Amino acid sequence: EVLIVLKGDVDYIFQNDPAAESIQEVLLTYPGFYSIVHYRIANLLHRIGVPILPRMITEYAHSKTGIDIHPAATIGQQFCIDHGTGIVIGATTKIGNRVKLYQGVTLGALSVSKSLASAKRHPTIEDDVVIYAGSTILGGETVVGHDSIIGGNVWLVKSVPPFSKVYNESKITVGKNDF
Repeated sequence: EVLIVLKGDVDYIFQNDPAAESIQEVLLTYPGFYSIVHYRIANLLHRIGVPILPRMITEYAHSKTGIDIHPAATIGQQFCIDHGTGIVIGATTKIGNRVKLYQGVTLGALSVSKSLASAKRHPTIEDDVVIYAGSTILGGETVVGHDSIIGGNVWLVKSVPPFSKVYNESKITVGKNDF
């Protein structure tokens, strides 16, 4: 089961990263794929009730890559993490198929109260979604609809429908350098 899903992950990464020159390169050098491998194994162990070890596995990958995926998160097939440093995926996050995340994305909770430990605290990301660098999506009731694009540095705490494009308007001013 895990090997079949990982084969789909590596193929999806290779097909969607123009910088990837071979499957072997993805397998051996991509920190995003490294963290996905560790997550897939840890998630399987978590689902069969193995204590502590799943978290140790994902924390080991976190220490090596800067990518923090909780073993209890639910992640679909053909998952891609590109330039993954700083990614956080919380325990009750649900991610669909063919989802791509870039560096610095947080899929987190609005509240961290211990009393909410058994509640859905993290967002749901449906199929065929791309989330660009630095975006933060929070809350257990927040759903990103399928076939959506979340632009860089977006702060999102409410649901968006399928086929949405969410982005910040640029307020950058370019002036003359007087040095």
